[in-house]
Amino acid sequence: MRALVLNDYAVSQFKDTEVPRPEAGPGEVLVRIVASGVNPIDYKIRTGAAPYAMPELPAILGTDMAGVVEAVGQGVTEFKPGDEVYGLTGGVRGLQGSLAEYASVDPALLALKPKNLSMREAAAIPLTFLTAWEGLVDRAKVSAGKSVLVQGGAGGVGNMVVQIAAAFGAKVYGTTTDEKRSYVERFGGTGINYMTTSVDQYVAEHTEGKGFDIIYDTIGQLDAAFVAIRHYGHIASCAAFQEHNLALGSLRCMTLSGVFVLYPMLSGEGRAHHGEILREATRLAESGQLKPIVDERRFTLSEAHAAHDLVESGTSTGKVVIDIA
Repeated sequence: MRALVLNDYAVSQFKDTEVPRPEAGPGEVLVRIVASGVNPIDYKIRTGAAPYAMPELPAILGTDMAGVVEAVGQGVTEFKPGDEVYGLTGGVRGLQGSLAEYASVDPALLALKPKNLSMREAAAIPLTFLTAWEGLVDRAKVSAGKSVLVQGGAGGVGNMVVQIAAAFGAKVYGTTTDEKRSYVERFGGTGINYMTTSVDQYVAEHTEGKGFDIIYDTIGQLDAAFVAIRHYGHIASCAAFQEHNLALGSLRCMTLSGVFVLYPMLSGEGRAHHGEILREATRLAESGQLKPIVDERRFTLSEAHAAHDLVESGTSTGKVVIDIA
């Protein structure tokens, strides 16, 4: 099969290569990959900036994927050939990625693709939705009527948090800019321009000074979250990579949860839950409550590096997806 192989982190360039097509071993599913979603972690791995996830080289990168089941191995009963599936399945230590024509993957990491979404749209969902769900639902236990602040509401994860919170009946707010306010408000949230509105101002305006019930930090702004959380509120963060003084949050009796979505892939622990969460994504998408925003620019496998560059530039308008088929 055709695949993009990374041989050197220092050079960080893909090599278009013919490699043996994998087989569906016992407990595995062979998927013909149609689309590969690009996340910031992808270019970080390629450039050697994610030591907690980088595979031994040579390796095939690519985390998110959507495709068609070609074959199932012994013991696999969840899927059959011809099924359209999607998932966060590889590209990290020990797992082949999606920048290839085929991959043999753990079926626990897969779910049936939403029938009303294209392959490109499906490939844009897994990592961001899983990250959003784990923090908002699994950790913070969002429910109807709760006030939810999403720091970075227009970003990949933030946009998914907005949609999930709205689907649960929460009152959703997202910090953003005026240029990207529509990414929050088209899904029922209220956009807050963080550049012109202080934390104290939006806490006073939207919570009567009490603070938000739940805050999901997707951009590493925990210090602001400690100011904006109500007493006994819950903060979830997928971007807690800096040092912070917890005193203010502790005085508010807040709960703080970290989210590291790659852990089940790296450890093998909790993989079945990823499949369960993606089945929830399929349910929400098919009921019209979840719609990924996909950048309109198209990239082939040969143009994968350009797709990485676009994501790294921060100028994409939605999720960047590479067409494999």
